[in-house]
Amino acid sequence: MWCASARLASCPSHLARLATPDDRSKHMRIGILGTGAMATALGAAWVRAGHDVRVGGRDTQAASRTALLTGASGHGSLAEAAAHGDVVLLAVPAGAAPQLARELAPLFAGRTVIDCTVPMAPGEDGPALTTGGAISVARLIADAAPRAHVVKAFGVCHQSIWTLHRPAFEGAPLAVPFCTDQPDAATRVAEIITSMHCTPLPCGGLDRAALLEATAVFAIGVWWSGAEARFAFPAPALAPGAVDE
Repeated sequence: MWCASARLASCPSHLARLATPDDRSKHMRIGILGTGAMATALGAAWVRAGHDVRVGGRDTQAASRTALLTGASGHGSLAEAAAHGDVVLLAVPAGAAPQLARELAPLFAGRTVIDCTVPMAPGEDGPALTTGGAISVARLIADAAPRAHVVKAFGVCHQSIWTLHRPAFEGAPLAVPFCTDQPDAATRVAEIITSMHCTPLPCGGLDRAALLEATAVFAIGVWWSGAEARFAFPAPALAPGAVDE
């Protein structure tokens, strides 16, 4: 298991503790910036987990509708939602996320900012990264709001997965990969993931966030082709002659 940063690499025990699916985390205030499908699905999941969610959008009527669908405690502008949260979710188009982070940088300071965007566009051979894979949207957000504690998370799965009360497959809770440079943000996001009855999967620092974005685009392309991406990643323990260590 990759640690969330170099500082976490030598002491992952607290994240292992948070990985227990039945361990309910403390409730948090979460501001959701965006009113689309991902904002709605994650917002509803977090309300079910007991968190205090507020939805913000440029269109306050759309924010009101999303708040009603999710059961959020309130709605308002993007700035109002950002100010509400200990944690802020950026659930806007990937191309708009860095500019929004720049606009709200003073409000993002000291907060955990989750980037769930997937920088994707149609290509000749299937969906392609709009960033070229050289730099992640998460890194662009961190550069735009340097005092924010940015985390890349929740973008690998389709939004429908987050509508499940206990996402589990073949008897195992869903693992949710994330990347961040901030130990405190890693702990906070792990607590949120655990509250959703999922397993936190730290995958390194923010320099590895581009890998998560590429993984999401790869998986989406496979699904759109009618195949199953999971069949490309069988458990090593199932291989002939495998020995548990």
